[in-house]
Amino acid sequence: MEFNIISMNDREIFSSRILNAPVEMVYKAFENPDHLKNWWGPEGFTNTIHEFDLKPGGNWKLTMHGPEKGNYENAAVFKEVIPNKRVSWKRISQPLFDMKIEFEELDETKTKVSFRMIFKTFEECEKIRRFAEPKNEENFDRLERVIENMYDADR
Repeated sequence: MEFNIISMNDREIFSSRILNAPVEMVYKAFENPDHLKNWWGPEGFTNTIHEFDLKPGGNWKLTMHGPEKGNYENAAVFKEVIPNKRVSWKRISQPLFDMKIEFEELDETKTKVSFRMIFKTFEECEKIRRFAEPKNEENFDRLERVIENMYDADR
């Protein structure tokens, strides 16, 4: 008898970054659509956020506009919202996966932010992995720039 045991790690993509900003500021960059639209997605993409109802059961609908061509419709339903700690949602547009973002305060000026993309199968995860891992890093780069602009605006 042969068993095919797939661990959660085989079905998830995990990315994280330590940011030089307090957890409240990092969370604000996510919870405020005026900031979120400026960093969500890979380099070169812009966003139109149609709906962002940040509460369990709330909808998030956006169009990601590619740098050369193409508009990518995204839709999700929030599952969990714990301010300054965690937000999770279920995508209802392709590719399908659950997403969890965690905000971990390391000290008063440092926050670890992590993305956890959880797929139903190993195969679905592997189709996305080679694109998602480097693109998540671009997301974090963009987030760092938005946070720096938020600091500049506060000065």
